[in-house]
Amino acid sequence: MLLFAVTALEKLQTLPPDVWLKIGIVVGGFIIAILVFRRVMKMNKIIAGVIVFVVVTVVFFSWVYNRNEPKFLTPLVERVAPFFPSAGSYSSKQQNAPRP
Repeated sequence: MLLFAVTALEKLQTLPPDVWLKIGIVVGGFIIAILVFRRVMKMNKIIAGVIVFVVVTVVFFSWVYNRNEPKFLTPLVERVAPFFPSAGSYSSKQQNAPRP
């Protein structure tokens, strides 16, 4: 068993620094999310609900506009996208607009 632990440790040491940076960002984000969640649980529930609603709405409309939603939400965004502007439609309108 000690042989397996040494090889796993050697594999971890050979990881590039950008992988360690990404792992650190994920761990830091998780810790921050827990701290924010604890702070929100101490707040008034109505205010917390409004904040969550605004954040979810902004993220969803960003996904609809830029079309960079997660793959499992693509069917939902496909249905909603025609009712809202998107980055692709804006650039095509700019190219077709008459110039003075």
